This record gives sequence, structure tokens and C-alpha cells, in this order.
Amino acid sequence: MNQTPKHAVVFAYHDVGVACLQALIDAGMQIDLVITHADDPNETIWFSSVQKLCEQRGLPCRIVQQSALLNLVSEIKAIAPDYLFSFYYRFMLPTELLETATIAALNMHGSLLPKYRGRAPVNWAVVNGETETGATLHVMEAKPDAGDIVGQVAVSIEIHETAKEVFDKVSQAAKQVMEKLLPQLMQGKLPRRPNPLTEGSYFGGRKPEDGRIDWTKSAMSIYNLIRAVAPPYPGAFTELSGEKVILTKSSLPLDPGVALSPSQAAILKKSGLGMHLVDNRYFGLCGDGKALEVFLAKEH
Repeated sequence: MNQTPKHAVVFAYHDVGVACLQALIDAGMQIDLVITHADDPNETIWFSSVQKLCEQRGLPCRIVQQSALLNLVSEIKAIAPDYLFSFYYRFMLPTELLETATIAALNMHGSLLPKYRGRAPVNWAVVNGETETGATLHVMEAKPDAGDIVGQVAVSIEIHETAKEVFDKVSQAAKQVMEKLLPQLMQGKLPRRPNPLTEGSYFGGRKPEDGRIDWTKSAMSIYNLIRAVAPPYPGAFTELSGEKVILTKSSLPLDPGVALSPSQAAILKKSGLGMHLVDNRYFGLCGDGKALEVFLAKEH
């Protein structure tokens, strides 16, 4: 006996949105409506387009402003979808929308909940020197990233990886989460386990100004910041000869007495904390006495 197909309304954007929407398509989910964002003209668009995928697959797709989300309630109520999905959609969905799902409203989050709730979870994980993160599908509630966990897949964070490289892995992990769960979801089954609020923390969004380097911090802390906001993100920055410079990458922390010649180490120590040009190479002396060789955006 053929199973009645499950219906979904999907809010999606970015690489995670494309990957998870493709997983729904591949599984045979009936997608009645896709809501996405207009690209921000002030943002570097380095990621895939949900709107283009919908055009290619003939899916109904609309761009809806945050202020107009409540206007969708009656329309989606009439659809009565089994599932409402949010895949890296940037706006919080009102509870009135969440309640339109007859089985569940589910969100894909780019961390291993309950860790790193909130905004920019991949960037924060790299800033904090984590060695693991992942993607988590969870039930949506009024409070963000607080509902029961439905499934998750972990990925490693290697010491040399930038946030973009980690994000690419998280995007694939998100698709793997969907592929593992969809056989159950298509049967109307929803595995769930607690997502304890007492564990993990909420993190806020990151602004370009958050990339300012504080040279009093440890070399490893600064190294992690540089790779956490490396292009295509705005980049870490500091001042050199009174001018702002953006750093695209750095070496791992160096012991100046070992990694540099005695004269170079002496110059760096005499120059004090901060970034300096030594023998046509840029080094930053950090608060723990270690150094980073840093590379400027104009050099790439």
C-alpha cells in the first residue's frame, strides 16, 4: 500500500537551506511553498541560492519580509502542512506560524545543541577554539533553539580550518541529518530527546567590529579569531602605521626565540604588543609573549 506523501512549507536560505531543501525533494516530500530572503546588496553573496533551486525544480517560492510573516498564517493554515521547516532562515518565526504544522515545526541549527544556541554558531565555535561542532534538527518553540532535539550529526573542527571551511562541513552535516531522519518523518514519526536549557549558552550575532584584534590576548586566541572571521566574512583587523589593515590568515602561535632569528626576536620584543614589519614579514606580538606571522588582505 502506497504511503500518503507528507506535505511541507519551507523557510530557507543559504547553503544549509539549499542542502536541506534538496534532501526533502530527494525524499519525495510534497513542498507546497518555500519562503526565502532577498539577498542583501551590502553582503558578499558567497553561498547557494534557495530561489534558484526552486526555479530549477518548479517549486513555488516567495520572498517575504519579516514584518509580513504573520500575513502568511491564514494561507499556511489552509495548506495544513504536516511539517514546517526552517533551514537557515534568518528571521524568528511567530508562534502562530509554528502552530500551522500538523505534526511539527522543525529548525536546522548549525551547532551541536544545546551548545552554541543563537546567532553565528559556527563562527563562535571557531573563535572559542572548539574541536567539534555539527548540525542539529530540533522542534521549534517560541524561545529560539530550545525545543527537543530530533537528530544531529557532528563534524570535527581542525586547527587549520577557517569558519567558511567548517561551515561547508556543517552544511553537509545538515543534509546528512535530514537524510537520516526523512524515512521516519515521511511516516509521521518524530524521534525527540531533551535539549536542556541549563546546558550550553546563547550567543549573539557578530558584527564586523567584532573582528578587531586585542593584542593583549593570547596568540592562540587571536589565531582563532583570525580564522573565525577570515574571508568571505569581513576579516580580523588591526592598525599598522595608523592605518586599518585586514588580516586574512596567520601562522599558528610561534615562540619568537625559536621561530625567529635573535635579531628578529629582539626587534619584535622591543616594538611591543601589536603588529610589526620585520624583515619584510608581518608579525604580531601577543599578550602571552608568543607571536603570529600574519598575512594581509592586499597580499592575496
